[in-house]
Amino acid sequence: MNETKASAPRSAAALRPLLVVLFCLFAKAPLQAQDIHFSQIDINPILLNPAYSGFFDGTARFGLVYRNQWSSVSKAFQTVAATAEVSLLRRRYYRDGLNLGIILYNDRAGTLHYGTTAASVILSYYKAIDASNNNFVSLAIEAGPGQAGFNPADIDMEDPSETLETTTANFFTLGTGIAWFYQPHDNFYFKLGMAGRNLNRPNISYLQLDDTYIERKFSAYARAEIRAWPSLSLLPLAVCMLQRNNREVLLGCDVKYYISESTFQQISFSAGLRYRWRDALMVELAAEYNAFLFALTYDANLSRLTPASKSLGAFEIGVVYRLSKNKRIQRKALPCPII
Repeated sequence: MNETKASAPRSAAALRPLLVVLFCLFAKAPLQAQDIHFSQIDINPILLNPAYSGFFDGTARFGLVYRNQWSSVSKAFQTVAATAEVSLLRRRYYRDGLNLGIILYNDRAGTLHYGTTAASVILSYYKAIDASNNNFVSLAIEAGPGQAGFNPADIDMEDPSETLETTTANFFTLGTGIAWFYQPHDNFYFKLGMAGRNLNRPNISYLQLDDTYIERKFSAYARAEIRAWPSLSLLPLAVCMLQRNNREVLLGCDVKYYISESTFQQISFSAGLRYRWRDALMVELAAEYNAFLFALTYDANLSRLTPASKSLGAFEIGVVYRLSKNKRIQRKALPCPII
């Protein structure tokens, strides 16, 4: 192989061994941290934990998020995800329900547009564990297909007749999650969740080898809202993720101001500051207007890549829409999904 069109000029003899080495690394080494990654932790919560699917006031919920990362270093990492959740069953007498969720995402980076396109289907079950509907437990399973690969169109071959036999790898992934919700009154709630994804360690080898896989990923999440003032709340947050030898710890807190809380109108604004341990400092702004939730997040890079990135990390834009037949807005921060 020679050079890519977007790379700096260099001789074919010097570049070909480098490309061969990189290809071998991708083809044979166990891959780590290949999942999509978003800084908007709970704007679209099923991206973090499938067990959060279905816990909303309404009949359906739809979300869209876009992330652009490290554009100052090279070709930006670009990730887009779309989600949909639909209530399948809600039983007031048994205080439980069944929900269907779908996640579609695409992740691309570099001049060869290496990345992943995947989909997953979520089936979640939640149940109140007390008569007052203040305690809920949710369980979910997740499964879906995906394809990893790259686009060879920008590669100049040393021999024009030479072609790459395989540029994609198909896989299937499994996951699960559990979550607990507790809200004794309107001025306080607490939620805690744990999830595991890639539990079957899907193989993504281009050469059909047995040592190229996506590692299992585990996450734990805790969030609370404390209504300390009539129109102002504090929302502390803690997240921990583990994928083989890669660990991520995130701590932060949001301040939320309720502009309107009438029966038919819900308007609020929040601002948050988070710190991802030894990696990034994040600022998030979010606005809620009735059934819509908008969010903008920016990551300032603090890792060892800082000299190259000039502290420019990533930005995300997210929007969530909740569909409800009931025009009356429930005041609880975690609306009961049954009533």
